[in-house]
Amino acid sequence: MKHWLLVLLSCMVAPLASFADEAVSVRIGYQVLMPSGQFAGAVSGIGTRIDIERDLAFGNSQQPIGEMALQLGDSRLGFGIMPLSFTGDGVLARGIAFNGRTYAAGTPVHAELKADIFDIAHTYYIVNMDDLPSRFQLGIETSVKIIHAKASMTDTTGAVPAQSVSGVVPIPTVGLRARVALADFVGLVGRVGYLGYAGNRFLDADAQVEFSPLPTLGIYGGYRSLNIRLDASGVFWDTTFQGPYIGGFFRF
Repeated sequence: MKHWLLVLLSCMVAPLASFADEAVSVRIGYQVLMPSGQFAGAVSGIGTRIDIERDLAFGNSQQPIGEMALQLGDSRLGFGIMPLSFTGDGVLARGIAFNGRTYAAGTPVHAELKADIFDIAHTYYIVNMDDLPSRFQLGIETSVKIIHAKASMTDTTGAVPAQSVSGVVPIPTVGLRARVALADFVGLVGRVGYLGYAGNRFLDADAQVEFSPLPTLGIYGGYRSLNIRLDASGVFWDTTFQGPYIGGFFRF
C-alpha cells in the first residue's frame, strides 16, 4: 500500500511542475483512526449487524495518506488517497449470519474491514485573500468519494470457510473549505463535506495546522472524523472513524 501510494503521487506531480509558483502542493502523512459502529455481510438483504466495539475487539487503522492539489486563481483541484484497515478478534457471544454463513455463539473469529477511499475535490473560493500578509480563504467544495470497501469473517477453528464481501460505491459530497494563515508561515485549515443518497452517506470533517519554516516545505497535523454508511453489493457499513494525522508537504 505504501509503495503504490508514493509512486502514484510522484507520477501525478511530474507533469504539473511547469505551473506557476506554489500552484502545486503535495502532502504525504500518516493517520491513526479509531473505529465504532456496525457492519454486515448480507445475502439478499439478510445478514447480522455486527457491533465493532461490543461483538469484536477491533484495533485502530494506522495507514499512510496522500494528497496532491493544484490551485489556479480562485479554484483548487485536489486528489487524495486514504486507505483504511481494521481487524478484530473475539469469541462470539451470539450467533451471527455473514454472507450466507452462520457462525454460532462461542465461535472464535477474526474479522477485517478494509477500504481504499479516493477523494476528487474541487473548491471555488468565494473569498480569496491569499496575497496579503494575513490571509483568509473561504470556498464551496464539491467532491466525489470513491470507496472500495471490503468486509471479511474467518472462523479461526476452520469449521466455517472464510467469507468476504466487497463493493465499490461513489458518494458525492458538498461542503466548505476555509484557511486562515499568517503569510506562508503558519496556517489553520478546516473542511467539512456531506451528502447522503440511496442508503449511503459520507460525512468528512477535519481541521489541521500547517507550519512552514521554509516557503516551499512544511509540516502539518490535524484531526479527522469520518461517518460512512454503505449499503451496496452485500456490504453494509454504518461506521464512524476518527483520529489524528501528521505529515509533511512541499509546494511549488
